[in-house]
Amino acid sequence: MVDAQLKYAVVERERRFLVSGVPDGVVGTRRIVDRYVTGTRLRLREVVDVDGSVTRKLTHKVRLGDSPAEVACTNLYLDDAEWAALQSLPGAELRKTRHLVERDGTVVAIDELDDGTLLAEIDDADQPSAAVPEWLDVVRDVSGDEEWTGAGLAARG
Repeated sequence: MVDAQLKYAVVERERRFLVSGVPDGVVGTRRIVDRYVTGTRLRLREVVDVDGSVTRKLTHKVRLGDSPAEVACTNLYLDDAEWAALQSLPGAELRKTRHLVERDGTVVAIDELDDGTLLAEIDDADQPSAAVPEWLDVVRDVSGDEEWTGAGLAARG
């Protein structure tokens, strides 16, 4: 079953860390609202860039193993009518500001949650790695903790 699920999917191998601050090197910032549809593996995402442009998509995530850090992710981009129809589905929301930091050839997404918590994500894609940039002030590695996934954070409210 997993092979069929991967046909149109991108594999994400994300490591997540609580960090004490947003490091120098921010190359982009955007506002994100994620809605995790109740009882499904679906996420609605609205991304608003600093220039005001809006991207809306439906994401299906399938865990590839026991860890929440490795998933197959398939996206569909939505027009206004599709977005409006799907927004009516029950779900839990997570709002955050994403700062993209690029330094020394490494890109790290720092999500600033509405309560001020800073959560860094490093997507290792096809090159799994244990390396953490020296410039990332890590408080704790939460990569294997379900409570620190987007769905886990949304469920906490």
